Amino acid sequence: MTLKAVLFDFNGVIINDEPVHEQLLEEVLLSENLRFNPEEFRQHSLGRSDRSALIDLCALRGRVLNESTLQSLMRRKHEAYQTRLKTMETLPIYEGVLEFIDLLRSAGCALAVVSGAMRAEIELVLVKMGVRDYFSAIVAGDEIGSSKPDPEGYLLGFKRLQEQFPELDLALENCLIIEDSFPGIEAAKAAGIGVVAVANTYPFHMLHRVATWTVDAVLDLDLDRLLPKSEGVETPIETEGAATIDPTAG
Repeated sequence: MTLKAVLFDFNGVIINDEPVHEQLLEEVLLSENLRFNPEEFRQHSLGRSDRSALIDLCALRGRVLNESTLQSLMRRKHEAYQTRLKTMETLPIYEGVLEFIDLLRSAGCALAVVSGAMRAEIELVLVKMGVRDYFSAIVAGDEIGSSKPDPEGYLLGFKRLQEQFPELDLALENCLIIEDSFPGIEAAKAAGIGVVAVANTYPFHMLHRVATWTVDAVLDLDLDRLLPKSEGVETPIETEGAATIDPTAG
């Protein structure tokens, strides 16, 4: 395998914001007079879009949401999420993620984010991290009709990178997906792309059974075996207006 592109999940891989999402989902459900169960959050929300999570959580309580109500709940949670993150002096970015992104970019890998999160949420975090210009494609939960474990998002992310960088002659076997949840791992495997599970959300031994590779942190991944070898210095993919990495930038 020669690694040419890496597709990142977002929540639970780049940013440790699952506690924020859990709290906001609880607030949204309570506003509808529905009791929240933390165990159900892990089962129905981790690795999935807000749309899918809200539909399932409300259905468990005998509530069927029409599209108008669903959109209102999603918008309410989204606005609360943006407000919460804008007030944070330092984002809860996982240790080693910035260095890992920089390493991949320096090696000439094309980068994408594929997530059930809203595009505006992803953009906000990547901009505050200072790495928005490093990602050539974003596939967000409000752009596609399905949620992981459906492979639609990852296949669309692959297609967008393939179209942007024809010179890479990109194939599925040249890509790698970074995930933290079981629905995400299932989606990656269904897309036919190798997947690295990072033990941020679930224990190593549970992820090890289902992922192609499993690591405790992204920097533990041995990229020397995957990155293309060439004489001289690697030429990174050019991006316009590349920003300096600063996790505390407001």
